[in-house]
Amino acid sequence: MPGLLVFQYAFRICFLTAAIWAAAAMPLWLCAYSGWIVISPAYGAMNWHAHEMVFGYAAMVICGFLFTAIPNWTGRPPVRGWTLLTLVLLWTAGRGAMLTADMLGRPVTAVVDLLFLAAILIIAGREIVAARSWRSLPVFVLIGGLTLANVWFHVAVLSAQPTDMAMRAALGALIALIVVMGGRLAPNFTRNWLSKRNASRLPPPFNRFDAVAIASGIAGIVAWMIEPQGRVTAALASVAAILLALRLLRWRGWATWSEPLLLILHIGYGFVPLGFAFAAASAIRADLVPGSVAIHAWTVGAVGTMTLAVMTRATLGHTGRALTATGATTAIYAAILTAAVARVIAPLAGDLFLPLLLLSGLSWTLAFAGFAAVYGPIAIAPRLKPAS
Repeated sequence: MPGLLVFQYAFRICFLTAAIWAAAAMPLWLCAYSGWIVISPAYGAMNWHAHEMVFGYAAMVICGFLFTAIPNWTGRPPVRGWTLLTLVLLWTAGRGAMLTADMLGRPVTAVVDLLFLAAILIIAGREIVAARSWRSLPVFVLIGGLTLANVWFHVAVLSAQPTDMAMRAALGALIALIVVMGGRLAPNFTRNWLSKRNASRLPPPFNRFDAVAIASGIAGIVAWMIEPQGRVTAALASVAAILLALRLLRWRGWATWSEPLLLILHIGYGFVPLGFAFAAASAIRADLVPGSVAIHAWTVGAVGTMTLAVMTRATLGHTGRALTATGATTAIYAAILTAAVARVIAPLAGDLFLPLLLLSGLSWTLAFAGFAAVYGPIAIAPRLKPAS
């Protein structure tokens, strides 16, 4: 099995597996929310849903991205074969354990679930140290933060404590990753695309303003993680929303309107400052803007959209396909954006909450099922040879 093509590069198996899980887990959650089924009583349906979106879906996408990018960062051979298969099996075991926690028991479930991220840290650390690629350490640290948040989550469940802060820490690590890595990908890809079209203005290179904007985002996330309500969180989240929005505008995303493969990166990143704006509003008037609005702007909007953007682009690029969005890819983007907008406005829509929740869940499922259907055949097919 490790000799199969899908185990030769991490993006192939990891992105496909993550998409299939995202498309399957959402209907399970909606059925549990509607009272039709019971999911993981040992953890509770809400905890299961939040955990699986972050430590199930998002963690697998990170695995695919990280071990596809690390060879470019370090010059070392890609993680493949038995090592990659082991990672996939550990991830699968974690998903099964979370679903069958009542039979396994919470301690066993926690150990099984934690193995996947721990293995990622060990393997990624080995690659970074072997290549002395110290520039990659910030990403390693953020993934370490995600791993610690998962430990925190399981400890909270085992000790019958709320899991809210642990999940905020996990989401904070994901948003920080998007702020850092999305801030590399979106402007760089846009600059290259505009340069080929002889554009007169290009996104500026990384400078002090970017560093300040990133710092403001991290400060806002930490404040929100510790105390979602309060003046300090409102102030720091407001500053982060403004600076990150200005940073996004500097990348000239509107100039890429004719190429959805690029435009979606800018739209996805845009949900980050939007989430901070909602977090600030909620910190001031939670009775008017529930905290879930910011959470879903970040989760469904930023995480869902940015991961799909990266998954589609990386799969096309690394298999020798043209870096342009087909009609099917554009439809996938439309579905995830529908899911994000519907989920963000649902808590603000009164009696329309449930219809919008169902619309969001259906659109999310269609987006990831669409990715699996369109990009699955690409993931298992050989790389295209350049035309002679």
